Amino acid sequence: MLRAIAADRCTVTDGECHSLTIDGVCFCDQFAGVRLADDGLVEASGAAPLRPHLTDAGRSLLAAA
Repeated sequence: MLRAIAADRCTVTDGECHSLTIDGVCFCDQFAGVRLADDGLVEASGAAPLRPHLTDAGRSLLAAA
């Protein structure tokens, strides 16, 4: 999921990262985007549909994977 966000393939409905979609398809875990945001790995801003992006912590975690 972090790779898809890093590749700009995702959208969410709000700044808390609800309703995460990847390539236009809803992700099956409805709370995944919220958990990633709560953990400080992603954030979203702008006008809906929002494009989530990785935070520094998210980029570091992805680089270590």
